[in-house]
Amino acid sequence: MNVFLWIVQAVLAAMFAMAGVMKSTQPKEKLVGRLPWTADFSQNTVRLVGIVEFAAALGLILPAATDIAPVLTPLAATGLAVVMVLAALTHARRKEPSAIAFNAVLLALAALVAWGRFGPYSF
Repeated sequence: MNVFLWIVQAVLAAMFAMAGVMKSTQPKEKLVGRLPWTADFSQNTVRLVGIVEFAAALGLILPAATDIAPVLTPLAATGLAVVMVLAALTHARRKEPSAIAFNAVLLALAALVAWGRFGPYSF
């Protein structure tokens, strides 16, 4: 199970790192075509979401890999689960069911990592 959690952590970290860099570095006007929800938020809010996602991606890997404050890994996973709940609420308001489904999958994976790293498979 530990190897499986590492794989899930790596996949989540890669996805959120790429999404975070994209949201935090590109202008909102460029993002609206690929991410329609960004039209509802300010540039600063979109950048903040990107920074949070990138920081959580780092938190999924670095603390556990370096054995420096490894409790930050399940906390990062919990934070990503909260972000996915908020994202699903945004997509529900916009009536985007496919995006909600994607958020639900990411929420489940983040919750699995949080549960595994807080509990039976902690470092």
